[in-house]
Amino acid sequence: MILPDLLAPELDLVLCGTAPSHASAAAQAYYAKPGNLFWPTLYRVGLIPDPLMPAQYPALLCWGIGLTDLCKTEQGSDAELSATAFDSAGFVAKLLKFRPAVVAFTSKTAAGHFLGRTRLAYGLQPEPVHGASLFVLPSPSGRARGYWRIEPWQDLAAVIARRRAARGTAPA
Repeated sequence: MILPDLLAPELDLVLCGTAPSHASAAAQAYYAKPGNLFWPTLYRVGLIPDPLMPAQYPALLCWGIGLTDLCKTEQGSDAELSATAFDSAGFVAKLLKFRPAVVAFTSKTAAGHFLGRTRLAYGLQPEPVHGASLFVLPSPSGRARGYWRIEPWQDLAAVIARRRAARGTAPA
């Protein structure tokens, strides 16, 4: 395992990437490559109340957010990963164990491998997965900048905000 999962029971949200970049593996922190929009986006859309640096990723649990990747044994860009490295069965086991309310894939590549299809729209998907609402988000990677849109991230944040409001919790 290149990066350990950041998971706990009944989180509001689990964000699932494809695989750690070489920079993330070296830093031992999720979304650590300079220019990645992940951390600024979490703050900008209101999923977290304060900006975080990649090395501070364990703090996400305080706000009901977890992290994992569909590929836990390889690192690099999507094109560098072997097809056998994607562990959908392992991801399902994590969903069944931890029961998050919402799962959001931070790339169409990860979502496509998990769902077994290539045609995916960004945003909330029509089918839940093991009781969790399912989102597909534009990748925050600098390599995917041409596909970047913040609106699906904002839609995700609105769903999480409604869930937190219903429970009387919010990022402090």
